[in-house]
Amino acid sequence: MVVFCSDPPRPLLTGETLTRGIGGAESNVASYLAQLGVRAAWASRLGADPFGAYVRAGLEAAGVDCSLVGTDDSAPTGVYFKDPAPTGTTVHYYRRGSAASTMDRTLWTDVAAAGAAYVHLSGITPALSASCAELVRSGLAERPVPGATMSFDVNYRPKLWPPSQAGPVLAGLAALADLVFIGLDEAALLWNCTTADDVRDRLPQPHTLVVKDGAVGATGYDGDGRVFVPASPVEIVEPVGAGDAFAAGYLLAALQGRGLASRLAVGHRLAAVALGAVADVGVVPATEVLLA
Repeated sequence: MVVFCSDPPRPLLTGETLTRGIGGAESNVASYLAQLGVRAAWASRLGADPFGAYVRAGLEAAGVDCSLVGTDDSAPTGVYFKDPAPTGTTVHYYRRGSAASTMDRTLWTDVAAAGAAYVHLSGITPALSASCAELVRSGLAERPVPGATMSFDVNYRPKLWPPSQAGPVLAGLAALADLVFIGLDEAALLWNCTTADDVRDRLPQPHTLVVKDGAVGATGYDGDGRVFVPASPVEIVEPVGAGDAFAAGYLLAALQGRGLASRLAVGHRLAAVALGAVADVGVVPATEVLLA
């Protein structure tokens, strides 16, 4: 999607100048990884409009392979606005009937042909339409990309669907994945979990589970192992996109063969970059600095 936010950050009611950027969970992850030297492709659909052209050009400039992104002549590119306030950032979506919402399971044919070491999905996509829900379910259940590790970020968005509807669906999808990311605050809304161990009890199926607890830290479960890595203090400019940065940092370290504790630590470092930026994707440090 295209994202607009006040610059400098302030409520939309009083902001006079809006800054345009690119937002979206999966594309954020791909953008970070590509800028860190990883071969990353994004699969989606964009509208045949200036916003779609802007998103494609921006991601390609970041090094993301967009050859799996289709263009829809009959549906627009989604847009959203960030509305920061002392109590947190509110997001206003204008994405109903967007090109991305028309995606379906046929997308896997091209993704499978391209191949991948990791396929990263989010819980936002199944909330967009019935065909998008089937796209995610079939990908996790049928494993159409040979040999790929299936990564799933729960990424619950209350404005897209209520916990009563989302909770069972997202738990079922997470149970099918190899690697799952979730915030403890999300798990509290979806399943009334109060601790990381509660989340693991709710999701015993994924081999690797990462439970993020904001400024406190992250707990990783890898098989029977359990590791907690605290988060370092950071000045927060705008929080949207930090979870995507964490996932990208984790995946980068995993591709480097790092252990679970190192993967969590690198996730924290990249999340700090996102927390300090107005845009969904912050200024990416050198790979060697991030991994040091």
